[in-house]
Amino acid sequence: MAERVFRVFRGTRERGELVDYRVEASEGMVVLDALHSIQARQAPDLAVRWNCKAGKCGSCSAEVNGSPRLTCMTRVDDFPANEPITVTPMQAFPVIKDLVTDVSWNYEVARRIPPFRARSPDFPDGSWRIYPYEVERAQEFRKCIECFLCQDVCHVLRTHGKHAEFMGPAFLVRAAAYETHPLDVEERSSYLKDEGGIGYCNITKCCTEVCPESIQITDNAIIPLKERVVTRHYDPLLKLVRRIARH
Repeated sequence: MAERVFRVFRGTRERGELVDYRVEASEGMVVLDALHSIQARQAPDLAVRWNCKAGKCGSCSAEVNGSPRLTCMTRVDDFPANEPITVTPMQAFPVIKDLVTDVSWNYEVARRIPPFRARSPDFPDGSWRIYPYEVERAQEFRKCIECFLCQDVCHVLRTHGKHAEFMGPAFLVRAAAYETHPLDVEERSSYLKDEGGIGYCNITKCCTEVCPESIQITDNAIIPLKERVVTRHYDPLLKLVRRIARH
């Protein structure tokens, strides 16, 4: 076992500081293990949010050496042995205490997205015809565990604080899950353009890079949604057709 230094943020949104703790690091230890060791032996009041410890609940999101990560899936031996490992709360959301942030804004955004609306049944018995390839299109987006790491790394939210204008990549994924559902007929392009602020995204792919479920957020969700918005609201030929139809 080797001793490692963990530099952990302690405090609230009003004030805080980085505090060093020395932890005996065993083989295979992850950062969440180290935080639990600190809680058990040195700082019982350290606030850490976690649940499954298997990379599937998204609760233990934090920043390790400045990078948004799941602490339960971040191995201690991935970092140089002679350097401290810095653990801080996600920057895109208000700090409650220590490593715990207030992510309630995300759930408010989720409630505002126009919900799934099914098309009329194909058959008199109220059933539909759905093909396997149609079902498979939306499966990738269903893997989202709502860890909000993509929200945290997004510069529109993290750096510019555009929470009121931009829904963030996590909920563009949610919208894409609805949009690619074979039965959905809801029109969301106006919402995505105006309230969702999809135009703020400049497809840097930073959200894709941090996704623990390897969802291709930019290529498979955001870009196709941008294309739908452009087609619906900015295509000059379509605008002409609509104008003619109105008259």
